[in-house]
Amino acid sequence: MNASLNTVIHAPNRLQICAFLNGLDQAEFGAIRDMLGVADSVTSKHLKVLEEAGYLSLSKTSARGRVKTWAALTPAGRQAFAAHLDALRRLIEQSEAG
Repeated sequence: MNASLNTVIHAPNRLQICAFLNGLDQAEFGAIRDMLGVADSVTSKHLKVLEEAGYLSLSKTSARGRVKTWAALTPAGRQAFAAHLDALRRLIEQSEAG
């Protein structure tokens, strides 16, 4: 029934990251951390999992001696997120029909 759910994206924090980034070109690490309401280490872990799956790209910029990390969904990440949402919709429809 849920074979098409994406286990990489489905974890709650990663799902929230994908949903947040889906409407943006990119977001700064601190904005993602604050949106999740978790520690830096938790945010880093989830961004790394998405990056390793090819769903997210990370870049760093430097200004005034500070390095900032930026995250953006890749085309593959946007496609995987859309497919995951479709799978969730099908699951909801099945549960309402049953």
